[in-house]
Amino acid sequence: MNTALRTYAELVRAPAAITVPGDVVAGALAAGRPGIRRTTGLAASSVALYWAGMALNDWADRAEDATERPERPIPSGRLTPGAALATAIGLTGAGLGLAALAGGRRTLLRRTLPLAAAVWAYDLGLKSTPLGPATMAAARALDVLHGTGPGRAAAALPAATAVAAHTFAVTRLSRHEVDGAPTSEPKLSLATTTAIAGAGAAHLLATTGPRAATTHVSQPPTAARLFSAAADGAHLGAPAAGSVAALLAAGTPDAPAARKPVDALVTGAALATYAGTCARAQSAVVRDPSAPRVRAAVGAGIHALLPLQATLVARAGAPLLALPLVAALPLVGRLARKVSST
Repeated sequence: MNTALRTYAELVRAPAAITVPGDVVAGALAAGRPGIRRTTGLAASSVALYWAGMALNDWADRAEDATERPERPIPSGRLTPGAALATAIGLTGAGLGLAALAGGRRTLLRRTLPLAAAVWAYDLGLKSTPLGPATMAAARALDVLHGTGPGRAAAALPAATAVAAHTFAVTRLSRHEVDGAPTSEPKLSLATTTAIAGAGAAHLLATTGPRAATTHVSQPPTAARLFSAAADGAHLGAPAAGSVAALLAAGTPDAPAARKPVDALVTGAALATYAGTCARAQSAVVRDPSAPRVRAAVGAGIHALLPLQATLVARAGAPLLALPLVAALPLVGRLARKVSST
């Protein structure tokens, strides 16, 4: 990789974008399996917006990074602030254009513009405020809803809730990557992982086996309930994971009452991979909340989005689409050793 290309790859955290398309696929499946062309286009749009957010983050944090992360492209002198800002603007424009081409004007206005606004609001003002983690969680939830295109988004809210809850906890922990974390933060992250995995397992058991046909499947959570739970987590810490878990246990209204064995197998394997990926790193931070441990747990949390997305995709009845997401986990880990995801 030549020097300039590596610099831009570091700026946008290129390998971490592997964790983005699964959001869109999960949302698309929940909405009723839209066409491959539209879903692919919206996934490409989301990747462009993700990279834009990373470039904008480094531009906004350039003074702070000069002290805390001098190896990054801007403070190291390898890239000018103007070039980073131009990259963020250009990638945002590309993301909006791709969405318009793939999903049309309604998708652009109803899905892509709110997602882009959340990304820019986070980087330019809300990141360092108490609303920062909730804003990032909202952006990731909007990424899932991005996959629904111009249609109704209600069916994708359970998937968006799961991704948002995970992102909320990872973002809170990421605030302590430089100086280390108080023990309450890794405990909240671990509690959130446990809540998501537990709710997923409960739903899997309820929709598998001879009693599945008579199992009641709840309606999806409303957006108000989702963000109420996120706000509770900001103030109450680990105990709020119970309210998040209640939301995650909701099923998709149109899902079959009984799950096929292959769907159940892939869903269970992906869920176990998600729980293991997160819990190992988070447990290590509980024991030793030092900055290097925190950074490792944040990286693991970002990468764990892949098996979480795979769980949601398999749960929606597409196990073959879930397998590449799980298979990408070791790949993104290897790439992150060359270009950091955080």
